[in-house]
Amino acid sequence: MLLAFDDEWALAQRLADALGWPLQAVQRHTFPDGETRLRLPPQLPPRVAVLRGLQQPNAKLTELWLAAAGARELGAAQLALVSPYLAYMRQDIAFTPGEVVSQRHLGRLLATGFDCVITVDPHLHRVATMDEVVPGRRGVALSAAPLLGAWLARQVPGALLVAPDEEAEQWVAAAARAQGLDYLVSRKQRHGDRDVRVDVPAADVQGRAVVLLDDVASTGHTLLDAAATLLARGAASVDVAVTHGLFVGDAIDRLRAAGVRHCWSTDSVPHASNCVSVAPLLAAALADWARDPATTG
Repeated sequence: MLLAFDDEWALAQRLADALGWPLQAVQRHTFPDGETRLRLPPQLPPRVAVLRGLQQPNAKLTELWLAAAGARELGAAQLALVSPYLAYMRQDIAFTPGEVVSQRHLGRLLATGFDCVITVDPHLHRVATMDEVVPGRRGVALSAAPLLGAWLARQVPGALLVAPDEEAEQWVAAAARAQGLDYLVSRKQRHGDRDVRVDVPAADVQGRAVVLLDDVASTGHTLLDAAATLLARGAASVDVAVTHGLFVGDAIDRLRAAGVRHCWSTDSVPHASNCVSVAPLLAAALADWARDPATTG
């Protein structure tokens, strides 16, 4: 069975249809004091998956923990978390003394509640696998880069793909290789959450249709700086494609005002820019888990 929350119901339906699994809702009621009451189906099968993306994670983590504990009590012997966007992955070391390493501790928390954690394009740069993030459990990291690459090849034939920073190279390279497209990698200097400088390689972009490709767009400042540089160097057009379209605040409006033509994303995070579904990726990973729910991969 697949359990899902109402704000991710569209992706849940696509995922349940792809799997041929029954879909049930996690019902929520918020009390005046801010506490939440959850209601699950009173009898659950031995194998259950919970769909919960962790964009805007803080309140969702409490609900997710309660849902996991409740599912165990109601019959779920094997429990998988499908979290298309997994929060707190960027803080993977203490950058300054005293900083809490969020990735490590969130991973340990999820490992206490779930036997398997499946996600898409997580921010992993100092650990090799998702198994390290959720110790003792099965961790599965999928990539939407080939799906986005196929979409871009149809929408912008012959596009030049550009990674806005070094960390995005893995996704841009995968998308470019899958479709036989050219790509470049920029260098980024971050001075603050909203103070970013991007150095685009001195390659010939004159007259080229360019697509900036990244794993996540939050405030959009990195993409904004890269787009401005590419257009100043004569790019014929600049589009943006990301796996996780958070697009905080007026990020989309600022990108378009800077000359970005289109902003595309997958449905890992519900947003008006969604154009590619990650349901097939998630369905294949869940089907593998259902066939062999052993703890580690």
